[in-house]
Amino acid sequence: MKVNKAEIVISAVSEKQYPNDALPEIVLLGRSNVGKSSLINTLINRQHLARTSSKPGKTQTMNFYQINDIFRFVDMPGYGYAKVSRKEQQKWGQMIENYLLNRENLKGVFLLIDSRHDPTEDDELMYNWLKYYHLPTHVILTKFDKLSASKKKKSVRQLLEILNVEADTVIPFSSVSKEGSETCWQIIQSKIADDSES
Repeated sequence: MKVNKAEIVISAVSEKQYPNDALPEIVLLGRSNVGKSSLINTLINRQHLARTSSKPGKTQTMNFYQINDIFRFVDMPGYGYAKVSRKEQQKWGQMIENYLLNRENLKGVFLLIDSRHDPTEDDELMYNWLKYYHLPTHVILTKFDKLSASKKKKSVRQLLEILNVEADTVIPFSSVSKEGSETCWQIIQSKIADDSES
């Protein structure tokens, strides 16, 4: 997809702030600093629309990015960041859960996991929760360019074993080489097409 227009429309902390229309939305979930903002910037071919940070836990709102006025990315706060208070983590968790269970605009989930490490307990919990509620989920293995060829194979194999995830729902991705970008767009466009036909 050629992106001619991309803008952040709202940074929300409650349901009443969500955009009030029927545009389909693709949500991005993952641990803090896993590369959600980099994924958005890579896909839309912009450097700084989604704010990236070297400091984990910086995204503390649900950021709605509107693309070509036909769909939105929803970038969620990262989970599993220890320096954020437990009360704050619970608040984020309730906000994310409420969106995932009740938002009719939601058409697909990208769960991002750092390819350099095995999925964490938080990653497992999130994936199993998404699976339990039958939410259409693809797992994005980020920072794939940082691995050697042998470690790439191991990373994918470990993910399949630990999460018991279907191989065709796993997408190795790199914001440097842009590996996986085309596959992500194919998924997004299929979700948007499904939405327009329903």
